[in-house]
Amino acid sequence: MSISRRTARSVRILGVASASAALALGVAGNAFACNISEFSAAAKCDGEKGVISVTDKDPSGTPATVTVFLGEKLIGTQDVVGTREGVTVDFSEDWAPNATYRVHIKAGNQVDEDIKPDLTTPGEACKTEPTPTPTPTPPVSETPTPSEPATPTPSASEPEESATPTPSAPESTPAAPADSVPTPAGGSSNLAETGASSNTGVIAGIAAALVAVGGGAVFFGMRRRGTAGNR
Repeated sequence: MSISRRTARSVRILGVASASAALALGVAGNAFACNISEFSAAAKCDGEKGVISVTDKDPSGTPATVTVFLGEKLIGTQDVVGTREGVTVDFSEDWAPNATYRVHIKAGNQVDEDIKPDLTTPGEACKTEPTPTPTPTPPVSETPTPSEPATPTPSASEPEESATPTPSAPESTPAAPADSVPTPAGGSSNLAETGASSNTGVIAGIAAALVAVGGGAVFFGMRRRGTAGNR
């Protein structure tokens, strides 16, 4: 059975229309798909505290997981479902000036990558109000109650009484008289107290020799006199 020219023309028109519809649906699907460009990050201050804010402007509402890193350190992870107007999640972080943070987005099978470029914090940290220095309170003197009389505090100038009595110094023994002083070993005597000299022995020897000589002279003289008388 042959196809008429009119039927073939109708089939051709129908094919073109189907292809156009499929192309339009594909473009529309891509337009509503989640994309990394729909995410943004910023470092902000919440009063005196720092925060890392991540905004999801995905009109398709695809659930996404946001993870923030500082180098290899994990700061935190949160889930977010974006809208055309945008949904923001905050991470509390006391960020330092000019620090670099990496923000990773995981949204189904459509997105699994970092926001580019990496987030760099401002050059000035969140300002903090100076803490006032408290005025020192003067100490309150403790006044003893009538029922509890205060114990007198010993004066610093008065020495504390010792628990152990101090032994009294032994009485000095009177010095022995000079006559009773024993002679030291070796036969030497204290010549300084008696007035004697260390040459006493020599003088005594000389005196004994003179006495012997004188005695001899007397003896010989008497003998000589006796011999002369006998003549």
